[in-house]
Amino acid sequence: MSGPSRRTLVLGAGALAGAAALPGLGRAQGTARHGLSSFGELKYPADFRSFDYVNPEAPRGGRFSAQLASTLGNQASDTFNTLNVYVLRGDGAAGMNLTFDSLMVRALDEPDALYGLLARSVEVSEDGLTHRFALRPQARFHDGSRLTARDVAFSLMILKAKGHPSIAQMLGDMSEAVAEGDETVMIRFASGRSRDLPLFVAGLPVFSAAYYDKRDFEASSLEAPLGSGPYQVGRLEPGRFIELQRVADYWAADLPVNVGQNNFEAIRYEYFRDRQVAFEAFKSGAFTFREEFTSRVWATLYDFPAVTEGRVRKEIVPDARPSGTQGWFLNTRREAFRDARVREAIGLCFDFAWSNKNLFYGAYIRTASYFENSDLKATGTPGPDELALLDPLRADLPAAVFGEAWSPPESDGSGQDRANLSRAVALLREAGCTRDGGVVRLPGGKPLEIEFLDSDPVFEPVTHPFIRNLGLIGIKARMRVVDASQYQSRLKDFDFDVTSRRYASGMTPGAELREAYGSGSATTPGSNNLAGIASPAIDRLIDKVANAASRKDLVTACRALDRTLRAGRYWVPMWYKADHRLALWDVYGRPAKGPAYDLGAPALWWYDAAKARRIGRN
Repeated sequence: MSGPSRRTLVLGAGALAGAAALPGLGRAQGTARHGLSSFGELKYPADFRSFDYVNPEAPRGGRFSAQLASTLGNQASDTFNTLNVYVLRGDGAAGMNLTFDSLMVRALDEPDALYGLLARSVEVSEDGLTHRFALRPQARFHDGSRLTARDVAFSLMILKAKGHPSIAQMLGDMSEAVAEGDETVMIRFASGRSRDLPLFVAGLPVFSAAYYDKRDFEASSLEAPLGSGPYQVGRLEPGRFIELQRVADYWAADLPVNVGQNNFEAIRYEYFRDRQVAFEAFKSGAFTFREEFTSRVWATLYDFPAVTEGRVRKEIVPDARPSGTQGWFLNTRREAFRDARVREAIGLCFDFAWSNKNLFYGAYIRTASYFENSDLKATGTPGPDELALLDPLRADLPAAVFGEAWSPPESDGSGQDRANLSRAVALLREAGCTRDGGVVRLPGGKPLEIEFLDSDPVFEPVTHPFIRNLGLIGIKARMRVVDASQYQSRLKDFDFDVTSRRYASGMTPGAELREAYGSGSATTPGSNNLAGIASPAIDRLIDKVANAASRKDLVTACRALDRTLRAGRYWVPMWYKADHRLALWDVYGRPAKGPAYDLGAPALWWYDAAKARRIGRN
């Protein structure tokens, strides 16, 4: 059964999620810094040659081809109609982030460190509110024009004013970005800014100010925007495929942050509206890298000739990152879902144990936490450190927050767990609902009806048993599958009852959590707050996460937030698996020891011509 591939959204708009500079770095110590991290630690010295997890001698050439597995900005997973991915309008194409450089880039073997790309260094004022990035004078756009501080300032200010809501909201506390000559950009932040904001800014794309002097930044367009990154747009057919071509004279190819990376001559993303069609295309070799998110397919369908002959390899690669937040999110903007008891009753009708056994081949673990597979997950009752954060909010929190951290109840695996269904009926009664024959009515008399909205039928085998159980207790439910464009439009307008999503964030969550769970995003069209969560207490806890001054404080704040979100019953948790299931046509090489916090594909991998010849793919 499907996992996160089609609904994964990277919180923080693809920038480093949850990383930032501490007040006092840089100028407060009298020196410029070559990198920044949330709590000041940097693994690599200023004169490092390359990251430890790359192969500096990796060959270059060949093609990497795959489907889009996670989205940022306005991207959709199954179609595209614009190359402008950093605004709300349109469905953005895959790979466009590869065409732009940023001030700094992430190290994949540290939880949250960034090192200079466009910026050779940064100085930070003593109060942490002013950052001056010194740019590399050799930085160039693809047309050969120089990239200057003006372009950086323009990019940050226009993203704040007109960028996708997931970006613009994050930039609310960036007061200004000003070019001080060609090689220095000064960025000033508002007092009280979140801990992670400076590094979020440092990871954003830099556009050409001159290019947009004559173009509408918010327009949906298939004209490739002028970038400065390692790739540029090549051939494409909207809704079918896009190719990114490696820039032969990329200005930053030899910088330490790029050594051993960007090895493929071309990167191609294929689009399919139907998963079975996509699988058949992979079997035929139409694309050569596949991360498998469907346990049934993984368990039963990888017996085609290319596998048995050794031309396609199956691999399981451990994933040390937090597993993300996957589930059905209930739209609390709807009258039907405003009462947490109703939401909990709905969740009790999902029999995960039955689904795992009969549909998933026992492959998954039930998700319980918003920070699953990490030490940020709340367990047991809140300890003294958590209570110090929760007690001042007690009046605004459900009593359950102060008990055992909520987890979805186990089911007996029968498919119709009588105890859970009885508990659901009792909760509906407590919420003031009534039973009228075979129909549950809300306190106001309206029938309680639910539409599960999706753009892909892949969830039907697991959703329909869920729907049957809802029907047993008098809730009329249905699943509606619409085309990708309509689906994206309805999500942007919050025009749905229930939909599925997986949120992924980094090892150091921060202010990007406001995109998914903050009150400010609940009424912002196109935001990631699908559930419509609007709780001042949750906002306060997100602030504690965003402003944690140490990793210990971060862990405490995340656990307090986690138990509070879980107590709100805003979602019906799905499942997770802490590894990557890969199917690969045997044409790739990769470093012997990859990074701890990322798969590294395609950035660190390379095309192995000898392997390709052996399987007849050269």
